[in-house]
Amino acid sequence: MLICRSNNLSSTLISVTLLAIVIVVAVSYASNGLSLLSLPASPLSWRWPSSTLSFPSSTNLDHSPPPAPPRLNPKTALYSMFNCDSDSCKKQNGKMNREVNKLIKELKDETMLRRNKKRDKKLEKVEAELAGARVLMRDAATRKHNNSSSSPVDDPDYVPNGNIYRNPYLFHRSYLLMEKLLKVYIYEEGEPPLFHKGPTFDIYSTEGVFLNLIEKDPHFRIFDPDRAHVFFLPFSVTMILNYLFDPIIRDKAVLERVIGDYVHIVSSRYPYWNQSLGSNHFMIACHDWGPRASWSVHSLYFTSIRLLCNANTSEYFNPRKDASIPQINLHRDEPTMVPGGLPASNRTTLAFFAGNEFHGKIRPLVFQYWKDKDEDILVYDRVPKNVSYHEMMHTSRFCLCPSGYEVASPRIVEAIYAECVPVLISQNYVLPFSDVLNWDAFSVRVPVSEIPNLKRILLGISDDEYTRLHENVKRAQRHFLVNNPAKRYDIYHMILHSLWLRRLNLNIYG
Repeated sequence: MLICRSNNLSSTLISVTLLAIVIVVAVSYASNGLSLLSLPASPLSWRWPSSTLSFPSSTNLDHSPPPAPPRLNPKTALYSMFNCDSDSCKKQNGKMNREVNKLIKELKDETMLRRNKKRDKKLEKVEAELAGARVLMRDAATRKHNNSSSSPVDDPDYVPNGNIYRNPYLFHRSYLLMEKLLKVYIYEEGEPPLFHKGPTFDIYSTEGVFLNLIEKDPHFRIFDPDRAHVFFLPFSVTMILNYLFDPIIRDKAVLERVIGDYVHIVSSRYPYWNQSLGSNHFMIACHDWGPRASWSVHSLYFTSIRLLCNANTSEYFNPRKDASIPQINLHRDEPTMVPGGLPASNRTTLAFFAGNEFHGKIRPLVFQYWKDKDEDILVYDRVPKNVSYHEMMHTSRFCLCPSGYEVASPRIVEAIYAECVPVLISQNYVLPFSDVLNWDAFSVRVPVSEIPNLKRILLGISDDEYTRLHENVKRAQRHFLVNNPAKRYDIYHMILHSLWLRRLNLNIYG
């Protein structure tokens, strides 16, 4: 394959799957079609966070080693087939499956055409740079002290430590390598507001925050595309829909036209999309239709890196190449959300939630079992006039974060800002930065089937355990902060780090 994953690892590494911060720094099954730095390719077999991963024996992640990953078909390792039961779904998925097969054939044909062609020396240099970073990270993952509370790498600003990280030392090493090496080229084609601009308020503001910061970033942005590791397609799904989508006609093909035309322009004017068939290109979207937007160009959907808030594996979010980013609701009257809240001992409400009852399938169950049913778990569709939403977040021990129509919820970040332990109630959701962060250290996960037992579960958490969770929420907070200008390790840099890991997971000349 033109875009392949390294399969020549020594057999001695098979027993020690190395976590490259999230991504596994060395999964070594040649027959499985996994890469040096790779998560399982198929969302259909993915179970987050750890059921399909195996970690280094030297890494203490506070849980027992998970089972080995399932065997994957190397011929379709990069892609997922679409499966469902209903006739309408089968009809639609049949069309999508045909496109998947078509794309796989195109990749194979292109590989055969290029097999005897001279390699691009500039791209080889970029790949060699990344190969060096992989070696350094592989070394970091095997060090005996990789879980110590301090790092031997000098960093005057911050040294990650504690169990909120899957591997503190490895994350720190990777982050510093990202700062030193990562170069992002932004295509200059396209005019605002559809391109180079995004929403800076409301629930899709992560798009705008990233777009605004990366455009002005002299450190990561580069104007020489021959030296770039990744190429940014700077369209905003939210702005396209805001300006071009007619709510009456409801022509969803507007996304296909705009994004398809843009990819056609950049792939015609520049050689970089065609060099890698788009695999080193990325997009960002927090709109619900982010995944739908990427389907308009099948290579974008299946091979490019997608930074998505709606990281839903049942909608073919692929953790091997896609990255989950936080959804943040910024308000016009509050340019930045201010973190803080009461100490753990002063929080008087057990659990709190306020939101639309009929938004998705999970929330109605929360309301069915807990609205007006218990004085310790306060669930509202609308907050009473004498109650402050933000005050309730700051004074509650736990903040319920059930998914709505989409898996992501801005309440997760709101809870972290308010230092309220998030209670995650979702399905098929890959949590933001979960290749680095150990969410079990600062949140509580409740399966949908356990919603009736919610109070018993929360009361079963001891005061000592709650204090630990609460302190860890405060430690994790800095990774979700929106800063302008950006600050190291904040949400902007964590998104870049997720992008860095996915680029490391790609070996174009493998």
